[in-house]
Amino acid sequence: MVTIEQVTKLREYADISFEEAKAALEETDGDILEAIVNLEKKGKINAPRGGGNYSTASEGDKAQQENAGTGGAPQPEKDSASFGELVGRFFRWCGRVLHKGNINSLEVIRNNEKLMTIPVTVLVLLLLFIFWITIPLMIVGLFFGYSYRFAGPDLGRDKVNKAMESVSEAAENFKKEVKGDKSDGTHSDN
Repeated sequence: MVTIEQVTKLREYADISFEEAKAALEETDGDILEAIVNLEKKGKINAPRGGGNYSTASEGDKAQQENAGTGGAPQPEKDSASFGELVGRFFRWCGRVLHKGNINSLEVIRNNEKLMTIPVTVLVLLLLFIFWITIPLMIVGLFFGYSYRFAGPDLGRDKVNKAMESVSEAAENFKKEVKGDKSDGTHSDN
């Protein structure tokens, strides 16, 4: 038996008269979905754009059907990406980091002459894997008159290089104090 609610639902969707809706539902024994398909086949309503599908369930009914297998607990919306997409994002991120590390470099300078240029990527690898050699060598280098500065579009900024210069100056001042030199260049005998 066809109810008024079923006829009303079909009329809302299909934009047809009451009589047409009732007749379509009677043909399908009250199955709204089948009535929509039949009306579509007869050309009385248009098919959904892009293929699509029909559902006669209200929004609340849809949520209950989706949560039926989870004990009624609402499921979070799937904002996450697939594993392949995550791996792809990770490799793109790694590529960007490597590119930035390769276009920026650390310059080793002595007597205002650039002796060596090391890409930041190589410097990071040295610091990660053999830091017990790299850091002491850099510190000892400061006491032998070597200075370091960064060059490149991302690290070659004044703030970074001023910090590097202040470290070099501190090492030079410490070296003078150890030798016992006065600030005017003369030697003090205490």
